[in-house]
Amino acid sequence: MGFLGLLMAACGAGNPNKQLADGIWQAKLHRADGADIVFNFEVKDTAGKKVLFVLNANDRLLVDDVKLQGDSLFIKMPFFDSEFKAVLSSDSAAKGVWIRHLADKDVSVPFSAIAGQAERFPVAQKSTVDVSGRWVTQFVSPTDKDKAPSLAIGEFKQTGDLVHGTFLTTTGDYRFLEGVVSGDTLKLSTFDGSHAYLFTARVAKDSIANGVFYAGIGDGLQYFSAVRNDTAKLPDERTLATMKPGQTKLNFTFPDLNGNKVSINDDRFKNKVVIITLMGSWCPNCMDETGFLSKWYDKNKDRGVEVIGLAYERTTDFEKSKKSLEGFLKRFDVKYPVLITGVTPADPEKGEKTLPQLTGIKGFPTTIFINKKGEVAEVHTGFSGPGTGEHYEQFQSDFNRLVTQLLAN
Repeated sequence: MGFLGLLMAACGAGNPNKQLADGIWQAKLHRADGADIVFNFEVKDTAGKKVLFVLNANDRLLVDDVKLQGDSLFIKMPFFDSEFKAVLSSDSAAKGVWIRHLADKDVSVPFSAIAGQAERFPVAQKSTVDVSGRWVTQFVSPTDKDKAPSLAIGEFKQTGDLVHGTFLTTTGDYRFLEGVVSGDTLKLSTFDGSHAYLFTARVAKDSIANGVFYAGIGDGLQYFSAVRNDTAKLPDERTLATMKPGQTKLNFTFPDLNGNKVSINDDRFKNKVVIITLMGSWCPNCMDETGFLSKWYDKNKDRGVEVIGLAYERTTDFEKSKKSLEGFLKRFDVKYPVLITGVTPADPEKGEKTLPQLTGIKGFPTTIFINKKGEVAEVHTGFSGPGTGEHYEQFQSDFNRLVTQLLAN
């Protein structure tokens, strides 16, 4: 019997009741290659039940589906269809698996957690470098050496030995990364139920070398290097996907979660500014954008604006897609229509099948702004979420300025 089988045999085996100690825990996902993806969470009692918050830099992700049965612990993440199943050896120690439910299979990785450990990574010696600033970064795959490097901009802030930051890409950001510099060694990690990342590297004054990016629970990894460049910028997000020559309007009809057909040509959307977000419940950057859009729509819907979500789920099965979306949308109290396209994000023809007027879909989320004449005014690929600091503030300013401009014309 494998580890997962042994764990399931132990869970619910009638062992004595255990409690889940309040306070900060340190958790580790144990990859087969020996690289542990480390993160922290905080356990609290709220209204007589246990909840926890996954901690990444300034982010506190609420997880309120926590169940204890004897010495068995079950934690269902609020997004991305993943969960933990574990056994408590004491009130302050757990061992089990993290399971991701993908469209066609389940994958899992062992994990362990210990209470009373607020440290993310040990600091063996005082940092000898300061990684604060902007870094032009190249990621390369060791298994696909003929492929051109993917480019990103790392942005970090170091206080003492502690580091917060993220990597910005043309299609979004890596959300909240947290870690340390020990001597000249940088370690960063994050976990949100989808992203499970570990970065290690050596830092000099103006360069980062020997970088390894461990992605996910399998054997995925990339190598990276970087050079300091405080003026570096990414390509304009408005140029990555555009309307095809001669096209000015979109034309689509898809079902909502109740199976009702909704079209961009419906009377509800005529003579209004319409914001269309191409998203998916599997997408962490879409989670950040949905959190923003839901609150924004509640405050601005009476100004003559509408929002439509077009969901590209990891399955073409309507009922499975609906189930994945329901919890995602409920968490953010989404009141605008979200439609199921029936096309997966991995489909190379997803653009032609759903929005053939576009030159393509380059990433998720993609946001399309439509003016009161029904014409596409701008297409923005990617999203700079709250983990990007000043870029998120700039995004909100630009977003509101563009909508106000479209409403005035």
